[in-house]
Amino acid sequence: MGKRKRGLGEHEGTAQERHKHAAPDRKTGVHTASSGPNSPTVIQIVTGSYEKVLHGITATIPQSVNQAEEDHLHVQFADTFLFAAHSSAIRCLALSPQSTATDAPQSQKVILASGSTDERINLYHISASPPSVQKVKRPSIPSLAGNNVTENPKNRELGSLIHHSSSVSALYFPTRSKLLSAAEDNTIAVTRTRDWTVLSTIKAPIPKAIGRPSGDTAPPGGTPAGVNDFAVHPSMKLMISVGKGEKCMRLWNLVTGKKAGVLSFERELLQSAGEGKWSSGEGKKLEWNSKGDEFVVGFEKGAVVFGMDSKPKCRILPSPSTKIHQLHYLAPAENSEETPDLLAISTEDGRILFYSTKIAAPPAQEEQQAKSVIATCEPLGQLGGHASGVANRIKDFEVLRLSAEANSSSSLIIVTGCSDGSIRLWWLNDSELTGNGHKNVESSGKDSGETDGSNNNVIESNGIKSPIRQVSRLLGTYETGNRITCLKAFIMLGVPDGMDDVQQGVPDDEFNGIQENGEDSESS
Repeated sequence: MGKRKRGLGEHEGTAQERHKHAAPDRKTGVHTASSGPNSPTVIQIVTGSYEKVLHGITATIPQSVNQAEEDHLHVQFADTFLFAAHSSAIRCLALSPQSTATDAPQSQKVILASGSTDERINLYHISASPPSVQKVKRPSIPSLAGNNVTENPKNRELGSLIHHSSSVSALYFPTRSKLLSAAEDNTIAVTRTRDWTVLSTIKAPIPKAIGRPSGDTAPPGGTPAGVNDFAVHPSMKLMISVGKGEKCMRLWNLVTGKKAGVLSFERELLQSAGEGKWSSGEGKKLEWNSKGDEFVVGFEKGAVVFGMDSKPKCRILPSPSTKIHQLHYLAPAENSEETPDLLAISTEDGRILFYSTKIAAPPAQEEQQAKSVIATCEPLGQLGGHASGVANRIKDFEVLRLSAEANSSSSLIIVTGCSDGSIRLWWLNDSELTGNGHKNVESSGKDSGETDGSNNNVIESNGIKSPIRQVSRLLGTYETGNRITCLKAFIMLGVPDGMDDVQQGVPDDEFNGIQENGEDSESS
């Protein structure tokens, strides 16, 4: 009996170490992976589309991605699920945080939530481990497109939530026990995942009708209304939101569920962010950085970074001028706390631009005379674009961090989804942005076409040529055949999925917001 217990303990210890390989950072939300020297990295990608389907794809990347040449690297893609999720186009997706090493092996699953214009929120259980194909030999599934199909029986549907009366615009899991959802009915609902009951509903006021902004699709006599996006502070006690028809953002107290303040966008701020006379002036996207000391508000063709004092720190204007679709902060590696967070923005012309909010050029003399004192962030580099053969808009992207190996710097895997249905995987080293990333932006204001290397892409805007370095390396491309609207991805655990099914509920954790009847919602 003693030998048997010792053997079981060793087995449990190794399993726990293998589960630890893909544990995400709860504070930054960036997925990290650290596997053995020979084990590959498996990424689960989920896309939503105008064709009303959820498409799941796994991408297997060799562990030697840092040393491999581009010609010899082969990324294997396989279809894992295809759900006919909604009756209309899918607008947003959300993934619950992955389990940590201290969680039980039976809870290694991820909850997927999808929102659509049909007012429904569909829920799914997605396995956090790749399917085990060695123990059980399943018959091959035919595919008209000729793609590899690796179906995982662990992926299944849970049900639907219908507590919104209009199109769902944003979804977010602050923890594994809560789901926040926003819709065009001007409400933000907080749902408990244990029994899927609505704990509280935050109601934003309907804006007053002041003229009809360009692109308004409201009926005659109606007012554009709805929450465009929201962002929860890393402390999970504050939240900011932006809505349609409002030239302001709202601050909410998640402990009480009530409004904490309103910050209006002044005319000078909107003009500096690229908002013209006929623009709506409303915020489109929101994002907090990992430290929670700044946040960014994305407009149609620009973005403004604010500090904790709600004062603008710098602005971002892509050059040449183009529409912004998505923005994310790139959290620094665990061993480099002094490195500031970098901001990534996807554009209409198929690029992802990287900025550092700590490096900003002062406004020009003409802008100072026009009372515009907001500094401008210069790009550190770009991904994709015409230089890489990518011309279609990048609707959404996800950043996955690979942990640093011995004598090797940390790197990122960036998953992009274009409106033409193509998914691309890019490999980016931190040194490409933090090392010499700011050398080339010093000459951005000079009328010179010189570049500092063959990877520089000279972009001309208003007669001024500014070199933007081409960074990252393309690992692989996959054609989904659907027009992608949103995308989510996470790094799967290194252990094949051979465990028991998880219960539909998940354990509550450290979310302390939204009280019920004066008591913590967790205790009810």
